[in-house]
Amino acid sequence: MPDPVRVRKLPSELDQLPDRDAEETAEWAASLDAVTEHAGPHRAAYLMRRTLQHAETAGVPVPRLLETDYVNTIPTSAEPAFDGDEAMEARITAWNRWNAAAMVTRGSRFGVGGHIATFASAAWLYETGFNHFFRGKEGDGSGDQLYIQGHASPGIYARAFLDGRLTEAHLDNFRQEAGGNGLPSYPHPRRLPWLWEFPTVSMGLGPLSAIYQARFNRYLHNRRIKDTSRSHVWAFLGDGEMDEPESTAALALASRERLDNLTFVINCNLQRLDGPVRANFKIVQELEAQFRGAGWNVVKSLWGSAWDELFQLDTTGALVRRLREVPDAQFQTYATRDVAYIREHFFGAEPALVELSKLISDAKIAECFYTSRGGHEARKVYAAYRAAVEHKDAPTVILAQTVKGYTLGKGFESKNANHQMKKLTTDEFKGMRDLLGLPIADSAFADGLVPYGHPGADSAEVRYLQERRAALGGPAPARRVHAVALPGPDENTARGFKALEKGSGKQEMATTMAFVRLVKDLMRDKETGRRWVPIVPDEARTFGMESLFPSAGIYSPLGQTYEPVDRDQLMYYKEAKDGQILNEGITEAGAMADFIAASTSYATHGEPMIPFYIFYSMFGWQRTADQMWQLADQLGKGFIVGATAGRTTLTGEGLQHADGHSHLIASTNPASLNYDPAFAYEIAVIVKDGLRRMYGQAPEDNENVFYYLTVYNEPKVQPAMPQGVEEGILRGLYRFKEGAPVTADAPRLQLLASGTAIHWALEAQELLSSDWGVTADVWSATSWGELRRDALEADEALLHGEQRTPYVTQALEGAPGPVLAVSDWMRQVPDQISQWVEQDYSSLGTDGFGLSDTREAARRHFGVDAQSITVAALAQLARRGEVPASAVKEARERYGL
Repeated sequence: MPDPVRVRKLPSELDQLPDRDAEETAEWAASLDAVTEHAGPHRAAYLMRRTLQHAETAGVPVPRLLETDYVNTIPTSAEPAFDGDEAMEARITAWNRWNAAAMVTRGSRFGVGGHIATFASAAWLYETGFNHFFRGKEGDGSGDQLYIQGHASPGIYARAFLDGRLTEAHLDNFRQEAGGNGLPSYPHPRRLPWLWEFPTVSMGLGPLSAIYQARFNRYLHNRRIKDTSRSHVWAFLGDGEMDEPESTAALALASRERLDNLTFVINCNLQRLDGPVRANFKIVQELEAQFRGAGWNVVKSLWGSAWDELFQLDTTGALVRRLREVPDAQFQTYATRDVAYIREHFFGAEPALVELSKLISDAKIAECFYTSRGGHEARKVYAAYRAAVEHKDAPTVILAQTVKGYTLGKGFESKNANHQMKKLTTDEFKGMRDLLGLPIADSAFADGLVPYGHPGADSAEVRYLQERRAALGGPAPARRVHAVALPGPDENTARGFKALEKGSGKQEMATTMAFVRLVKDLMRDKETGRRWVPIVPDEARTFGMESLFPSAGIYSPLGQTYEPVDRDQLMYYKEAKDGQILNEGITEAGAMADFIAASTSYATHGEPMIPFYIFYSMFGWQRTADQMWQLADQLGKGFIVGATAGRTTLTGEGLQHADGHSHLIASTNPASLNYDPAFAYEIAVIVKDGLRRMYGQAPEDNENVFYYLTVYNEPKVQPAMPQGVEEGILRGLYRFKEGAPVTADAPRLQLLASGTAIHWALEAQELLSSDWGVTADVWSATSWGELRRDALEADEALLHGEQRTPYVTQALEGAPGPVLAVSDWMRQVPDQISQWVEQDYSSLGTDGFGLSDTREAARRHFGVDAQSITVAALAQLARRGEVPASAVKEARERYGL
């Protein structure tokens, strides 16, 4: 035991605070020393914790402990009355357990896989929620939002089968979607859009998205767009999933904004995919400390009612201490070993436990250590959920301990390999049937195929289930799309489009600024202006968005509780409870989660919102591409804007800021429409068409796509829009400036350029004409990706007997000379269209790593400046014999290349 005198002499931050009664302080310390000496340190710790708990209850401002003992937060004596028929719910759960396992086992004949053990461990966590807590959409159109753990999907399908939303044919098409009637392996809204709302199996994204969904619900409410005060977000997670950095990335945001409309339910079966989550430690205690430290309310539901007898017999605290010190992997071992082993290795740790074990039967020890967990008892789960929904001013996490593979038999329960085990044998199913008490005859297995089970559409179980769901607002999970069309821009707002179409006159303006100005005008629209959701990760001033601060306001649920340092300036930093801008701080992942919540509000809440998320282009697809796929899977809509785009436009920033590849990554996403506009008027045309396609007047025709635009921070004079170019802008290519023939027989070629590269191409056009007598036409390639998409569709049509010519082929048909494509991207971006260009094709790009220097030096380094384009063009013509080969060398020397 440490010397009390030495402990008191240690330096402390409390030494800096005034002590109004040093004698009283010494008496308290002496009392603690006396307890420690005469009753032991465990008794002293208990008294201190009791005192801290009492102080917290009394409102005394003391720090909270980060960990509690390894016991249930809610004692059995404090559990609320169970609001339902527990026996009936047990029968319903038994049917769902059976059918989930049967579905995966039957599918294993075809080698399609599936997961059984996850739902087996978590069944009561879902069933209790569906029977008592999860609100459907038939009331307010929103209901609760459920983030289902991906590997538990068979259990959700089984419940939908029981309530009549799925048939046996559906279940037999689990993971067999090619025929059009299958069930996707995991929650996939794009594949089963009437059921699933949120894709969750890319682990870590579910918890992150759930936090921002709860936050966005408050955003809608505080901005008076929709009353979401009754909507609750439930996120079901695995304890192994919590290792993903995204899983815990926004915990502080949830507590900071007091999101008591959010509950995490973490299934702590102590196993990840291939073994223990914390073999030598305790994952529940680790998570408790992490969430408590972040300001969450923590409810632990660890032990089933069988443990009550053991805790009552533990008069010394030895049992609780032993439970806390046993590492998770060892506790998993207890669940698979005989009672003699448990008596020796668990209770044999100290004399007090040996004496306690003498009072407990073998049957009771087996029940406690094999299966009795808080997550397997409806009353325990109900108590935890009730505590969560009644807690105010903080989000709640429920740490529910379970056995992975529960009820599946000795071959599954607590086995390291059970995540990869895809089927049960006939004998294992019969054992499961007997354990669950299901009326399934042996003869039902006669053909060697496990049967599905159903008590009947008019059975008491189905009636009970449907009555419960009706009382809670209809089926869940469920996705509903409400037919809400947004009107087109009013006359005043339309001026924003017209202003960009007119050009900037003599004034220089970067395309980033052009986009921001357009959105600022659109946000003034009387009908749709309030539906715009500007999202930016901390660098709004970089993109010229500070002008939106005082007019639109930055969203904060607390409003502005301070006087901003720049209050006397025109564009001061204004936070407001009904603020429109989501200024996320330095978190692109958080900003993307914001965007996903806003972009799917049309389905989640029946309120279409128009998010635009603007960011350094380098920190978009490269950093959060997984969330871009989540966005596509969730059928999100809106505008993603990669600002300060390209590899050479960010002067001085260098390698880590120089994006030359985001369009290549974006091209892999089928839902992303990718544009690299060169001029402000192109932005106007693209945004106008995007609003029509995503939010138009005919809701049934609205497309589940999103737009990725890259814009630049390089100020340029913006030209007026030429006539008749709208189709070319949207389809990806049009001739911007035809070259004036130098002579009737002058060599000729076509320069294709996107984004800021068009200015280098225009300069090269002049050099080719004045220095080399070559005529070049300059084309604006607004979208390499859309050109390729169209060409692929044309190729597909040909396979079905339809004659279609790709648009890029049509546009360039008859254009004389070779084609040279150039952009501020790596060459693979423009090379996407090469196979459909009938002319000789070559490209220039910014392959390799970026570097810090001036724009001019960087472009010369990558060989994409006007002089480099000129030399490359001459080289193409020389290969064709249209200019002397010596012209290429001469040009290199003249331009210093």
